[in-house]
Amino acid sequence: MSTILILNGTLVNENKTFEADIFIKNGLIEAIGKDLQHKTADQVIDASGKIVIPGLIDDQVHFREPGLTHKAEIYTESRAAVAGGITSFMEMPNTVPNTLTQELLQNKYDIAAKNSLANYSFYMGASNDNLDEVLKTDPRQVCGVKVFMGSSTGNMLVDNQRTLEGIFANSPTLIATHCESEEVIQKNIAKAKAQYGESVPIDMHPVIRNEEACYASSSFAVELARKNGARLHILHISTAKELELFDNDIPLKEKKITAEACVHHLWFSDTDYAEKGTLIKWNPAVKTANDRDAILQGVLDNKIDVIATDHAPHTFDEKQNSYFSAPSGGPLVQHCLMALLDLHKQGKISLEHIVEKTSHAVSDLFDIDRRGYLREGYHADIAIVDCNTTYEVNKENILYKCKWSPFEGHSFKSTVTHTIVNGQVAFEHGKLIESANGKRLSFDR
Repeated sequence: MSTILILNGTLVNENKTFEADIFIKNGLIEAIGKDLQHKTADQVIDASGKIVIPGLIDDQVHFREPGLTHKAEIYTESRAAVAGGITSFMEMPNTVPNTLTQELLQNKYDIAAKNSLANYSFYMGASNDNLDEVLKTDPRQVCGVKVFMGSSTGNMLVDNQRTLEGIFANSPTLIATHCESEEVIQKNIAKAKAQYGESVPIDMHPVIRNEEACYASSSFAVELARKNGARLHILHISTAKELELFDNDIPLKEKKITAEACVHHLWFSDTDYAEKGTLIKWNPAVKTANDRDAILQGVLDNKIDVIATDHAPHTFDEKQNSYFSAPSGGPLVQHCLMALLDLHKQGKISLEHIVEKTSHAVSDLFDIDRRGYLREGYHADIAIVDCNTTYEVNKENILYKCKWSPFEGHSFKSTVTHTIVNGQVAFEHGKLIESANGKRLSFDR
């Protein structure tokens, strides 16, 4: 393993911003301090005028492999993630086939071991009829169990009450949920079709997948978790109303019910459908500006514990279809950090809060072994950012396999200059360096 010396950086870590150097050896952070320039290293990075932060840990991505590789692959999307300062990801089970057995779960780990530039973990998927397989999940080696409590891909909608009770009472690890009420959604679809026929406009998406649909499902999940003492993590909060379900008066380590916000719900609102159309069709839907602003406030108030992407690419042609035919989801990992830094430039969130919600809190929430912080003895997963250089998103620099972005044409006010994964430079000044693969995440549970 090579040694790396990062000099003169402005470190943002554990709610402090300070000048320091970092010395990396054998994949770990060996020393953090001032005046480390006397140390001999294979590579020296001058981080003068730049911020140095822990690499982001994205707790919700869809990298589409196996089975949907015309949209994305673990190889392509992990490269895009690393280019965006994300050094670790947790990937969802609604691939083809759905990840509903331990064998299929291991297959994904085998693919990532060969092809992922970033560190990785994969959720075990739950269905109405695979509880025995779910209960075999090793909490020290797998990030969590994913339960779709609403519309989903394939056989992954869990709506059997006995199965839900079994999962919430017995899951060996954290339960992550997608919460939207299928009953409410179908009722709203019927109303929309009565008005528009099959030509429902895209701006009806947040009306169909509305506040009621989200709250009915997320409140039910919270009720189940409290009844069974389960460790519940609700993904992609999209409404102001849902914030009342979460506490902010206890430390994260003591919470049994936690929540995630996604960057698109912090950035877009329903007024953007007119310009972006189906490119910003996500489930749950992007809703009102009031919802968007309340979610950000929930992040700042610690009712929402982490920020993620829900990176879920489809081909551009697929997204050009009519409302009912266009799939939900979009690519985000390459641009998440830059989008959050734009919000910082607008005075909406501090650098310390960004680092807390994208690195520290993710590590704490999932009990990840020695990642998510700039600490001596921790794995050297680091992003270096120039907050004074703009970055315009265009087709030439988009790394997603689908080759489009909802941010295309936007000029971010910051850019990622370096990403270090396990003590190896994986991205430097716009170029990927694929000399080493990421590692499987492990968990202190």
